[in-house]
Amino acid sequence: MAKKLEMVFRDAVGKTMKISVDNADDNLTGESVKTAMETIIAKNIFATEGGDLVAIDGARIVDTNIQELDVE
Repeated sequence: MAKKLEMVFRDAVGKTMKISVDNADDNLTGESVKTAMETIIAKNIFATEGGDLVAIDGARIVDTNIQELDVE
């Protein structure tokens, strides 16, 4: 099972932009992710076609289970 953190932001024109982080830690909390997202916005780390990231739109942990099927 692989876990991925997805952080969703809004840019200056209102479009969403998602940042995904593979192998998300099991101990992540909403508060710690919010703090990280606020830091990303404050430091203006990423440039988008729609301008600066200006707001937090959401965050989620995505669990992926892969099951190989025998097709031979």
